[in-house]
Amino acid sequence: MILNTGARTDTVQYFTPWLLKRFEEGYVYTRNPLFPNKVTRYELSPDKIDAVLFCSKNYAPVLPRLHEITDKYRTYFHYTVTAYGKDIEPGVPSIDDSIKTLIELEKIVGRNRISWRYDPVLLTEEYTIGRHLDTFAYMAEKLVPHIDRCIFSFVEMYKKLEVNMPELVPVTAEDREKLARGLGRTAAKYGIWLQTCGTDGDYSRFGIHSSGCATLEILGRANGCEFREIKHKGMREGCHCVESRDIGAYDTCLNGCKYCYANKSPQRARDNYRLHDPGSPLLLGHLKEDDVLTEGNQKSFLKSSGRQNSLFDGCR
Repeated sequence: MILNTGARTDTVQYFTPWLLKRFEEGYVYTRNPLFPNKVTRYELSPDKIDAVLFCSKNYAPVLPRLHEITDKYRTYFHYTVTAYGKDIEPGVPSIDDSIKTLIELEKIVGRNRISWRYDPVLLTEEYTIGRHLDTFAYMAEKLVPHIDRCIFSFVEMYKKLEVNMPELVPVTAEDREKLARGLGRTAAKYGIWLQTCGTDGDYSRFGIHSSGCATLEILGRANGCEFREIKHKGMREGCHCVESRDIGAYDTCLNGCKYCYANKSPQRARDNYRLHDPGSPLLLGHLKEDDVLTEGNQKSFLKSSGRQNSLFDGCR
């Protein structure tokens, strides 16, 4: 099973003590977002987890104890660093602070386990195509020695965004062409593998690779392990990533990003955060009387014939 810690919330920035305790105790509960009374238990022993996926905008809180996870599990880290300031991402550190933290992360896990995410790419009167391309070039020069690849996507225009970001300027097909051309040119200059996320659009003419930012090929190469050749189901339309199990919860991230798909509103996230107990197996609250607890299906994608007895079995 691939364990995902960061698709629903920024777990390592706001829930690091809880996350570390879950690995220490060896299990976690996760509540189904569509059927709230259904709770799944996942075993977190190394022989049950093929790899742990992280995605965050600030790894600083977890760095001092990250070895507690990396010493025992295969891992891969997505680090989101964008061009936006506090007007768009209120709870996110500055660009330069984020770069410094990413470099510290690389010292611990190595560049082959880190993807720099420059997404979503959105436009306003302040965040123009020119500003994106200039900021991307500034970051690329500093980050190229410390990352495995860079991943970007264009903002998805869903209804909630119309309310949260009235200043948003629609990204036209021509805008996408200009952005892709510019991003591709910079990536080529610095030798960065650049790919899209969550789109079937073809930008290969600009040296940009297709979507699939958490594939078994990426995880296997980063961790020196072989996985079976299986079809990647993805997490949503246009996604080409491997199936994973997320242990977070929606409406809990305090970053307050205006474009966020995982929060209905910043206030709702703040209200839910008060329900968090670092000692609970659930990210929010505790089990209720009418909850139905089931054991999760933790199938392995590893190529080895049986369950591993240690982290290094099946590794090249």
